[in-house]
This record gives sequence, structure tokens and C-alpha cells, in this order.
Amino acid sequence: MDLSKTIAELKARPDYAEHVGMVLIHNGTVRKWSRSDRATVTAIDVQVDLERVNAIREEFLQSPGIYDIIVEPQTGRLYPGDDLLFIIVAGDIREHVKPVLSDLLDRIKSEAVTKQEIGE
Repeated sequence: MDLSKTIAELKARPDYAEHVGMVLIHNGTVRKWSRSDRATVTAIDVQVDLERVNAIREEFLQSPGIYDIIVEPQTGRLYPGDDLLFIIVAGDIREHVKPVLSDLLDRIKSEAVTKQEIGE
């Protein structure tokens, strides 16, 4: 995802300034170490249930003050440093936007993404 381009496209919408006071971005990347034991990771295999991602996104779009949510997960074999998951949440005020990004991220990771780490 080209973040600058995507944000520019959001800002170009005629009703953007009327509804948006905050844009938060999550850019998850592949770590070179395992979260569980810090063992070296050389790659990960990622599967994403896109229907579930879209259903979760639609649910969070109904949250107060949320203008739009863009989610772009990557699938397949990825390597340390590769982009894994982009989430953009645009909304009116931080009290609405911050919890949506946090909760949305947690739900996508727990309900729609499976990863298998490959070590040395």
C-alpha cells in the first residue's frame, strides 16, 4: 500500500474535511524474531480470511465518528521487514478513532489471520 497516495485519496473526497479530524495508521511488519521465545524467524507463511476481515471492517465502520476504514492484509510467504498488515482508520475525534484501531487490529489478528513462523 502506498500510504501517502491512499491518504491523499481519502482527503480528496468532498466530505472528508467535514467528517475527519484524525487518521491513524497501523503498518504491521514481519519481525526477525518470534514473539513467544524471541527465536530467529527467517520467514512466515500467512493465510487471511478476507471475508472475515471485511465483516469485521463493516462492523467497525458502524462505530460512532468513523468515516472510513481501509484494511490491506498480505498473504503467502513473507520475510522479516516485509509489510504484513495495513489498517487506516479515519474519523472525527481521537476518542472515537483510537479504540477502533486498537480493537479492529486485535479482532483481525485473532479471527482472520493465521501465521506459521519458519525459523533457522
